[in-house]
Amino acid sequence: MKKRIQFLANQLTQKSLLIACLLIIFLFLFALITHEVVFENEASFDSKTIHFLSMHSSPAIIKIMRGVTFLGSFYFLAPAYSLLIAYLLLQKKTTYGISILAIAVSSTLVLFGLKLLFRRHRPALPLIQDIAGYSFPSGHALCAFIFCSILSYQVSLTSLRIIWKWILIALFMSVAIAIGISRIVLNVHYATDVLASFCLGIVWVLLSFEIFKKWHRQP
Repeated sequence: MKKRIQFLANQLTQKSLLIACLLIIFLFLFALITHEVVFENEASFDSKTIHFLSMHSSPAIIKIMRGVTFLGSFYFLAPAYSLLIAYLLLQKKTTYGISILAIAVSSTLVLFGLKLLFRRHRPALPLIQDIAGYSFPSGHALCAFIFCSILSYQVSLTSLRIIWKWILIALFMSVAIAIGISRIVLNVHYATDVLASFCLGIVWVLLSFEIFKKWHRQP
């Protein structure tokens, strides 16, 4: 029994160390991107990315990207969150439903706070009409990543076979990445807006999940 307890303690320590390392890495990457593109106005990476995507984008691809980008919009995510939370409440998983609502609301508040703080303007000549607001970080990329991470976590808690869990998780995260790419292809965000959003999303998900897992374990 003593060896078993020691083994579990070592696992918890290693897990905590891994999470701490990931937090530091992605916070550093977010800060580095912010410094380079917001404060130093470094635009070479963004220019090269936009040029590459414009050279390889056809009308058909742009049409597909318009559909993909909708999956990261408020008009899709708000009903999707509502359905997920309603399902959890019906399953008597009230604390999980409240946790997801808190993650969604808090991440949105942080997003708009950062947009107002950095005030980076969007690329010229977007391929979507009526685009307003600031560019950094990308709201679609951040919100889609967090929602897909929540879905992935919920899948990990099910009794599905491990292969199906990994397939679904890979599918969800591929959708989040595709939404981020769509924002660049449609020229409504710079590539660094999207990369910074993914870094921020990873940090926010790791912190939120750890906080709420501890909350759920409390009597």
